[in-house]
Amino acid sequence: MPAIELEGLTKRFGDVVAVNDLDLTVKEGEIFGFLGPNGAGKSTTIDMLLDFIRPTEGTVTVLGHDAQTEGETVRSRTGVLPDAYHVYDRLTGRQHVEFAIEMKGVDDDPDALLERVRIADAADRKAGGYSKGMRQRLVLAMALVGDPDLLVLDEPSTGLDPNGAREMREIIRQENERGTTVFFSSHIMEQVEAVCDRVAIIDGGHLVAVDTIDGLRDATEIGETLYVYVSTLDEGVLEDVRGLEGVGSAAIDDGRLRVTVDGVSKFAVLHAIDEVAGVQDFSVVESSLEDLFVRYTNEGRGVEA
Repeated sequence: MPAIELEGLTKRFGDVVAVNDLDLTVKEGEIFGFLGPNGAGKSTTIDMLLDFIRPTEGTVTVLGHDAQTEGETVRSRTGVLPDAYHVYDRLTGRQHVEFAIEMKGVDDDPDALLERVRIADAADRKAGGYSKGMRQRLVLAMALVGDPDLLVLDEPSTGLDPNGAREMREIIRQENERGTTVFFSSHIMEQVEAVCDRVAIIDGGHLVAVDTIDGLRDATEIGETLYVYVSTLDEGVLEDVRGLEGVGSAAIDDGRLRVTVDGVSKFAVLHAIDEVAGVQDFSVVESSLEDLFVRYTNEGRGVEA
């Protein structure tokens, strides 16, 4: 059974189409990244998953339940870390979690939940004295009340320093190892690349790609970038290289050529460059998720990446 299944999902606000005919399946047990530029429709999609807003057309099925007719059941089995969250400065960390336990009607141990998000030592401190990262993990502890089958995290690493982001990644992995499906949106590509099994990219309300990160690399001509040291390098050489068969793009980068390969082997491109300028050395670098994101979102707008 899929954890999330969207079919023909569309949401209009007047003349504005926020989400347009979205079909998407998230498998049970995976960590799934949901990416897109600001205004792409990510938050609107999440709000429809949780039945906070209703779709104009299409269906949303979460954990086997129709989100529109069984919204309460969906929310009882889902933990949510929203992008815009709030903590009460005068309440302790334990009091926050106890409140969530009472509201959900379960008998969880608040200290055990705080331990899972690594702030048990601050359980009796008032949340007003928590750092940004501690506040975020406190809200995550509240989301974990009732051992949800699905975690929905909206920008879980926004504003965190590198240590805080690393801890959040580790917590996400640990919860997934406990059997929880994780669905999260983020604009921090390193975070997504480090933890996700698959990703979807949405742009302008349209789904433009769904795959593993390796799959996205294989589907584009920017899966690999060549950095080539040549015996002669100037603007004339650069123009010659740009005109070679199989070269998607070329630029001078720190005294070397940076070349993307399009439709041929990298060795064929290297041989052609050698004929033009004499290859002395080269290295191959896989494109980052950020590179892929830029390509997929810019292609839809007719922008050269």
